[in-house]
This record gives sequence, structure tokens and C-alpha cells, in this order.
Amino acid sequence: MSFILHINTAFETASVILSHNEEIILELQSNSQKDHASFLEPAIKTICTAAKISISSIDAISVMNGPGSYTGLRVGLSSAKALCYALKKPLILLNTLDVMALALKLQSPIVTDNILYCPLIDARRMEVFTALYTFNLQLIRDYSAEILDEKFLQYEMQESLVVAGGNGSLKLEKILHNKKIIYVNPLILSQPSLILGNKSFLNTDFVNIVYSEPFYLKQVHFKK
Repeated sequence: MSFILHINTAFETASVILSHNEEIILELQSNSQKDHASFLEPAIKTICTAAKISISSIDAISVMNGPGSYTGLRVGLSSAKALCYALKKPLILLNTLDVMALALKLQSPIVTDNILYCPLIDARRMEVFTALYTFNLQLIRDYSAEILDEKFLQYEMQESLVVAGGNGSLKLEKILHNKKIIYVNPLILSQPSLILGNKSFLNTDFVNIVYSEPFYLKQVHFKK
């Protein structure tokens, strides 16, 4: 029986969710990407007050750790680490692409073993962050940054049906039309986050608070 606070600032829309096992108790969202940092603390207080639960009663904190918006990832992880350190609670890191892959499976209109899930995150221009998963969500193409073109997924579509989704898939849809690919959007990440976060909690899959860093996937160059 676990109460977990879930933080997601990896995309344009930020969210804070309080869950009990795999059930959402309360969720708050902000659609203003530039206000993610100022959104988190009031949202957490509001959720705990509305749920009549003390922040110290939470069993763990889960955060979407990337890939995604570089600034958003830093905001989310720094807030989660501060809370975990102050409250002496374990920290759970969720890979954004893993969460999206589960969302694709849950939202897919087709159920068959001969299917691959391809989440795509917009990385500007024609680049995306992506990976490829089997029906059982086994990772068969590692997390990577890819440039989209007409040949993307051509080999995989020879043998399997591909379900793609995420804001990066909107760019792929403009250049790739094939009966072997299905686009699913928008992806709803709340429930997949809860499922994977709760699984990590039950498996005590926690990370070191001090040494945890955002998973940018590609090298980041910060302006001095």
C-alpha cells in the first residue's frame, strides 16, 4: 500500500499526481511550459491539502527523468531531489520513453503479438528521441536521437505493425504514410506513470539522490 507523488515536467504540460498504488487520488496540470518551476510547489501543497494527507506521509517520489525538455527535466528532478532529501523519502526515476511505450500499448486500437511500439519525442528540427519496444515492452532498439526521413522504420515495417506516438510522431506523420504504421495521439501518460512508478516502489528500485542526473540522451551545451 503506497502513496507516491509523481512529478512530470518533461513536456509542454507539467503535472503533479498523488497516487495510492495504481489509483490516481488527485492530479494537477499546467500548460505553461515557462512556469513549470513556479507551478510545482503550490501544486504539491494543493494536492496534499485536498487529499487531507501530510507530505511527510508520502512513501516515495517519482519523477519523469528524460529524455525531454532539458530545462523541464532539471526543474523536475531538482524539485524531487529536494523533497526526498528533506522528507527522507526514496526517489524513483522514470524513463520518459518507457512511460510513453506503455501509454502506446494501453491506447493502441490493435492487440497482437506482431506489433512494435515506437514513442517519439520532438528534439527540434527533424530530430527525435526514440526507442523501439516489443508487444511485451521489451526494449529492442535502445534509446537514441534520430533524424527522421522516409526510411525511418522501413525495415521494422516489413515484418511488424508499428504503433507510433508522442509529439515527435507528428513530424514523422508528415513524411511517412504506410499501412503498417498507426499513429496514436495524444498520449495520456498519467496511468502509465503510476503503473511504472508503483512497480519500481514494490521492487525497491530507488536511486541515489545525490548522484541522480537528468537523462538528456544527447550531449547538452549550456550557455556560459
